[in-house]
Formats: sequence, structure tokens, C-alpha cells
Amino acid sequence: MPLLPAIERVTSRIADRSRRLRGDYLARMDAAREAGPARRELSCGNLAHGFAASGVDKPMLREGAGGNIGIITSYNDMLSAHQPMEHYPTLIRMAARNAGGSAQVAGGVPAMCDGVTQGRTGMELSLFSRDAIAMATAISLSHDMFDAVLCLGVCDKIVPGLLIGALSYGHLPVIFIPAGPMPSGIPNKQKAEVRQRYALGQASRDELLEAEAASYHSPGTCTFYGTANSNQMLMEVMGLHMPGSAFVPPNTPLRDALTVAATEQSLRITALGNDYRPLARTIDEKAIVNAMVGLAATGGSTNHALHLVAMARAAGVLIDWTDLDELSQATPLLARVYPNGSADVNHFEAAGGLGLVINELLDAGLLHGDVACVHGGDLRQQAMQPWLDDLTLRWRNAPATSLDDNVVRGVAAPFDSEGGLRCLQGNLGRAVVKISAVAPELRRIEAPARIFESQDALLAAFKAGQLDKRDGFAGDFVAVVRGQGPRANGMPELHKLTPTLAALQDRGQRVALLTDGRMSGASGKVLAAIHVTPEAADAGPLSKLREGDIVRIDGDAGTMEALVDADTWAAREAVRPALADNHIGHGRELFAMMRKQVGSAEQGACALFLDEDEGRP
Repeated sequence: MPLLPAIERVTSRIADRSRRLRGDYLARMDAAREAGPARRELSCGNLAHGFAASGVDKPMLREGAGGNIGIITSYNDMLSAHQPMEHYPTLIRMAARNAGGSAQVAGGVPAMCDGVTQGRTGMELSLFSRDAIAMATAISLSHDMFDAVLCLGVCDKIVPGLLIGALSYGHLPVIFIPAGPMPSGIPNKQKAEVRQRYALGQASRDELLEAEAASYHSPGTCTFYGTANSNQMLMEVMGLHMPGSAFVPPNTPLRDALTVAATEQSLRITALGNDYRPLARTIDEKAIVNAMVGLAATGGSTNHALHLVAMARAAGVLIDWTDLDELSQATPLLARVYPNGSADVNHFEAAGGLGLVINELLDAGLLHGDVACVHGGDLRQQAMQPWLDDLTLRWRNAPATSLDDNVVRGVAAPFDSEGGLRCLQGNLGRAVVKISAVAPELRRIEAPARIFESQDALLAAFKAGQLDKRDGFAGDFVAVVRGQGPRANGMPELHKLTPTLAALQDRGQRVALLTDGRMSGASGKVLAAIHVTPEAADAGPLSKLREGDIVRIDGDAGTMEALVDADTWAAREAVRPALADNHIGHGRELFAMMRKQVGSAEQGACALFLDEDEGRP
């Protein structure tokens, strides 16, 4: 199927915009490719350090024979998504030896969980942990001992950080290995109802904890379609997984078989063989466009309006929110997975999953099928589903039609004609909004601004009854939570506000959120204009808003405006957020450099890249 004009147009625009940067990146990666294993160029002392503890792999590493895999792991045993990876290195080393190679854990990277830090001080380190992971990945690979890389990661900042770091060693082939989702717990709708009743004071803490524990209950990734599971979708449509790896449960024979297959394949595609597939050639403008289309088609996480920009930039590819908006409007919504529906990722996979979605998008001309997938085939083969024939790993075609059209559908009868990720712009700057989870009648609001400098201030006002309907206040408002951008305090998620704002909406008030912070991969049914740039800490337009100003947000039209007289607006001075208390304690003092250096939200909120012409991110 020929590509749709919108896909061709955006891809061409990105390629033109990126030509110089992408060319420079590829030249560096081509120059880094070695004629043989890089470790042969190490001095005797360097090399001896590198294999001193390698046991039975010493002879191979010493002689330079065979490929050596560097494992970058995000294992820890506190977080359910990463705990299953504890024994992966042992399995990978065994598989590598059987295939005539070797493998070493090159390094570990931090893996923090937004679910644990939500609403806590630690959340102010969350986004910057992505950049720390990228740097840790580069440090881990700096020993020049490796011919291929396996990245073990799942969750929110971990996969983007691993990919950004690995792209600095893009002359090496890289395959990502996930852990898979935990079994389904209580229905997401039931969990959300308990959260909302707790926000209203109608449920006890014990009742809330019981509901949460029944939802997040075992090893594996959380089953809602937030950033973690959106990450796995991205790895599939960009061709960085063995086919169908995303949502295979942990601690199963099939999961182990896929890990072994990834190990064997990584040794086949090194520069030492005849099917060299470096990461730098897999991640290009076509793969990035596929990622944006996949995000729109599945109703994925708003966090990737940041992460995809940063990941693309690491490969020398420049994208912006206009690209994401245009692709989203051209892409039908094919999945309804919580928070965009009631099903979870296990239900999605059982109904046909990513294999069905990828085939539908390919047939409709919405994806580039010729990306250089790590498994050696094209994107059509990426859509195949793995299974075990006794002990032998095989792949078969995904279902041709949905097995549950309440969860996933084909292009001919989508849930919506567009993906629902929009760019908003107006005199308040630029922002991102996810309208796919918002009822059509709630996608536009015109109401007075209520100004808050933190999410805790909004919650305190709610508990004090200050947001209720009363004389002189009709109850409709736009909650402006400012001073939450990357330069202010690391751009924390404000997901703690979801139950409160949803409760107000459910009792008949028209509400929306407007913020320079993040909302979350679980952005829900309340209209939320997020990632506003320029941010308030940079004297952005949010800093000029005053209590009671009328604000209009229109998700369908893609606009957000302060309805203030133009002369009055121009004359107003910015009110800078008070941030001293957000810069020390809980390790925040260690991230001062990142807050100072970080680029804007639309630049990926990344502190790692400097514009060569301006000397700024």
C-alpha cells in the first residue's frame, strides 16, 4: 500500500529539517565502526582488566574471537516491572556461549517508578532520571569491549534513557528486551472509582490500599496503557524488539525463549558478520514517524511528546509537536485501553494486540514498512506473534481481524478518526493535549482561571471547599498549576490531581487543567493542556495569568487563549514562581545543573544536547 500523503509529507519535512544534524551523526557512527572487535585495540592492561572476572569466557575474550554482548540492565527488586530481569544475565550468558559468543553485564542504570513517587518530592527527579540513565548507558559502554548491546528495560524514563544513551554508540547493534505485563488485577474502572471516592472522603485509606494492591499485585509491568507499555509499543514499531515481545508475561517459557532469541540475533547482526544492523541505521526519520503514528493509533502516553523528541534528537532527527499533531490527525484510533477504555494490555494482546494494529496501519499506508528491524526482516514480520512449538520458538501471523472490537479495531471501523494527541497554541504558548480519553462535549472550556503554584495547593483548596459551587462562583474553572516545568522543578507529573478534578467534573462542574508540568501516561477523562512552553519559570505566558482571567481551551480546534485585552496582556509583568524550596533536599541539589541546562518541553525537556549555534539546549 502506498504511503498516505500526510505520512510522506511529515517524513520528508523531518528529513529536510534534520539533514545536517543527521548527516553529522551518521558520519560519527560510521567512523566508530571497527574492522574487528574493538577490544583487540585495547592495550594488554586494558584488556586484562576487561576479562579478569569472566571465568569460562576468558579465552574467547582474550583471543578476540566471537562477538561479545554488553548487557545494560535496569534490574531492581523493588519495582515489579524490573524484578523479573534478575536472572536475565545468566540466561543471556548461556545463550551467547551456545551461539559462539560471550556476554558481560556492562552496567546497571537507575529505574525509578512514577507510581511510587507520584505526588512526592522524588517525582522532581523523575524526568531527569531519563538523562541520568542515558549517561549511565554511555558510561557502561565506554570500555570498548562490546560488539552488540542488549538493553533490559521497561518503564517510563528507563527505555527512553537507554535508547538515548545507546544511540551514542549507534555503530553497535542494539536489541531491547522487556519483562512483560503482570496478570490482570481488579478492573481499572473499579480502581478509579475507589480513588475518586477517597478524594471525596467517602472511602478509607484501608479500602484504597486494598484496591491499589489488587491492581498492582505481582511481578511484571502495570497493566494500564501508560508510559511503560507505550514504551514497549514504540520498540515494536521502530523494530528494536524481537517480533511480538512487548506483552508476553514474565517468568514464562515463552518469555525466556524470546530472551534467548534476542541474544542469538544480536550476535548475528554485529559488524563481524554479514548482516550488520547498527542502531544508527535502525533509528532514522522513518522509524521515528512510525513511533508517532503508533502512539496516536493506540492512544499512548503524553509523556512521549517529550521522550520521542529527545530520542529522535539523539539520532540526529529533529521533530516537534506540529509533526505529532499532523500525524495524529491522519491516524485513526484503533485501541481502547485504560485510561482510554476499560481494558488493560493483557486484554489488548488477547484481542489481537500490536500485531493486528501494525498490519492494519501498514495496509492503510500509515507506517513505513522498510525500517531496518533488528530481527532481520521488515515491519510486516515485526507484526508476527511468537509461540512455542514444544520447546521451539516459532512465529505465526497475528489475527487478521479483532477478537474483541471493544478493545481493538481495524482501520475500516476505528474508535475515532484520529489518534487524539494534539498541539495547542495561542497567547498562552504551546502545549499538548490528549483528547482521545475526553468525551467530545468536554473538549472545550471557557472559564475563569484558578491559579495554584503547586498541586498540593489545589488539593488543599478542594478539601477546604473552595472549589465548590457557591454564591458568586458557578463552579466551572480552569485549574492553572504553574511553576512545574523542567527548569522550575524537573517537570513532575501531576497525576495526583486526576481523582480530584474527575470528582468535580462528575458532579457537574466544567473543569480543565492548564500546566507547564506533566500529567502522566495515565492522562484521563479531564481536559488537560500540559507541557506548556515557554514555562512560567522562564517568564512564559502562564506567569502573566491572574486569578479570574477567562481562559479558553479548545482541544478540537487546537487553541488555548487568555481572553484578556491585548494591551493589558502586553503590559503585564510576569510573576515568577517561588522555587527555592524545590531545589534542595531529597537529592534535588544534585540536579541544579540539569535544571539550568535543560531545554524546553517541546525540545524534549532534555539536558544532554546543546545547539551548536546558540550554545543552549
